Amino acid sequence: MTAKSPSAAAVVVLSGGQDSALCLALAVKKHGADRVAAITFEYGQRHAVETKFARRLARRFKIAAHKVVRLGFYSSITSSALMSPAGKIEREKGAKCPTTVVEGRNAFFLLAAGVWAKSLGAKELYIGVSQTDFSGYPDCRADFIRAQGRAMRLALDWPLKIVTPFMHRTKAQEWALADSLGLLDVIMHETVTCYNGIPGAGCGKCPACILRARGLKEYLGKSRSSH
Repeated sequence: MTAKSPSAAAVVVLSGGQDSALCLALAVKKHGADRVAAITFEYGQRHAVETKFARRLARRFKIAAHKVVRLGFYSSITSSALMSPAGKIEREKGAKCPTTVVEGRNAFFLLAAGVWAKSLGAKELYIGVSQTDFSGYPDCRADFIRAQGRAMRLALDWPLKIVTPFMHRTKAQEWALADSLGLLDVIMHETVTCYNGIPGAGCGKCPACILRARGLKEYLGKSRSSH
């Protein structure tokens, strides 16, 4: 006899990083842990350790279900410094995006997550993309999210809403949110945002670590000046 799939109100695309961890916290706050599921993707990323952190976050928040999906084909259709341990992380002269862009990644993630969301009865799909603090990735823009949401509703014939809490928030504002939720320590020590897979403050050199540190410094500066 096949086990019945759990039901859920929301599915969170959970990478194990700062943005997705806060998305998970917001979904749980709104719907309750027993009505939230999370999905994590392994696509050959050099910081694959993030999957371990995603599992820990799922356990910490005691959510209804957590699924890890392997997209082993990705490196056969595109290349990226984010999928090559020897890849140089940089923004080449004249390039719109740094070498860490993974073409169409969020389109694949959202569609797969949406299919699972429908099977669970979930009508909200959370993803931590932002066009306020971003590197120029096309699939982090609000225009893309709106278009993808409409396409998925048509493809699935399901009233799915893509929720992007950080689309218009800076990293400093994210840190403020983490503080207000009592999750500063969790975000600081139990997530991995670093492109080189180093938890916490990370390597301090890659774009993700620099943005994270800059946002924290800005938030702490404002927090101290307000007291």
